[in-house]
Amino acid sequence: MLHSHERAQRDELGTDWSPSAPIFTRENGEAIDPDYLSYRFHKLVLASGLPPVRLHDLRHGAATLALAAGADLRVVQGLLGHASIVLTADTHTSVRPQLYHQSARATARLVLQAARKTARKVNNARPGT
Repeated sequence: MLHSHERAQRDELGTDWSPSAPIFTRENGEAIDPDYLSYRFHKLVLASGLPPVRLHDLRHGAATLALAAGADLRVVQGLLGHASIVLTADTHTSVRPQLYHQSARATARLVLQAARKTARKVNNARPGT
């Protein structure tokens, strides 16, 4: 959807289009005030009946989900536009213990599979078994 919106903006603005210009603007081309967006989002959340959530929380949620899905920390850094990977790591450390446990379980599965395979080879190689 964002790519489609960008193409439409490029077509409409021609040489006046800039990659650093705001993506969503008022009809006159001025940037939309971030406070207005937060206010509108808050009203939509209230109307939806969902638990309270701030617009900025969606950003953290997206980063946390990406990390939980196995995305590399550098990829998440780029997604968020952080200048430093330290900021990304420090901000999203809550998901890291879960990732460590998942990684440890996956490693244990591999070790156990290899041990079972080796045990089968040894048992099959014994005469009379």
